[in-house]
Amino acid sequence: MSPQIKRLQSYIGPEMAGPLAALIAVIIIFGFASPRFLSSATFGSVAFQLPELGLLSLAMMLPILTGGLNLAVTFTANIAGLTLAWTLLYFGGADAGPGAFIAGCFLALAVGALSGLIIGIVVAYTKAHPILVSLSMMIFVRGLGEFLTRGGDISGFPAFIQPLGHGSVAGIPIPLLVLCAGVAVWHIVLQKTKLGFNTYMIGSNIEAVRYSGINTRKVVILVYTLSGAMCAVAGIIMLSRFNSVRVGHGESYLLITVLACFLGGVNPFGGFGKVIPVFVALIVLQLLSSGLNLIGANQHLATAVWGILLLSVMVLRWVATHLTFINHKKSQGR
Repeated sequence: MSPQIKRLQSYIGPEMAGPLAALIAVIIIFGFASPRFLSSATFGSVAFQLPELGLLSLAMMLPILTGGLNLAVTFTANIAGLTLAWTLLYFGGADAGPGAFIAGCFLALAVGALSGLIIGIVVAYTKAHPILVSLSMMIFVRGLGEFLTRGGDISGFPAFIQPLGHGSVAGIPIPLLVLCAGVAVWHIVLQKTKLGFNTYMIGSNIEAVRYSGINTRKVVILVYTLSGAMCAVAGIIMLSRFNSVRVGHGESYLLITVLACFLGGVNPFGGFGKVIPVFVALIVLQLLSSGLNLIGANQHLATAVWGILLLSVMVLRWVATHLTFINHKKSQGR
């Protein structure tokens, strides 16, 4: 086997098999079902719709790798987007300059990181279950946002922001470029840094890692802080895409981010998973949604199909694990 192939396998891992099979199946099925599916319009639509879901999935992925979960990803993105919106309104709304936008982006990133930081501190020091902690943060952030906005939208932003959500560079949507940059950063963090290595180790066995002398609290706090910061990036993109912000934007993305991680081979109990298979899984889910729309299926059917897909992934993963165990026992018996 050539070194290039070995290097590629180290990047994508065996987790890529499931997403690739699903991608091929979706393309074949909907390619025959609708002649418009395999068109530039379909893939262009997917390229513009994918980024905010993809960024939120990256934010969900890191906590899952530690054996945790961040249920506050969508509302953290919204409160970060609201922070940027309030900053722009403070400096004149539609008349605000680039400096106000840059300052607002830094404040949005700080708010998102702060949300993750609080979750990480509580999880690390109290050992409370991440589901309960992040659920509490989700309720808090949602309530705070609804209180501050009275449940309404905030709009009236400068025109120069719109290309960030709708523009293209060399034919590639700018939001997609932001997502690809996020995928690259997450890949480097997980594969090339000490934080990434410790993240995988904590997901495999946190007690063993603690006894080995690694500061597990610091790692968990950093993981959730980075998750919150990535949520803020998603919130900035969502503001630019919709040209408005409200607390409920992207609320339906929450469970889909979990589905994308599981379909991408991330172990729900932590310790295993790579970024690139998750990225491919996101493409599969978006193509599935677009294919169902093209054949005239109700949008709610896509949600139902996503749920069935999640159940199928779990069943198939159990079957694969069971078969591997049986084969291992047989080989030992020989």
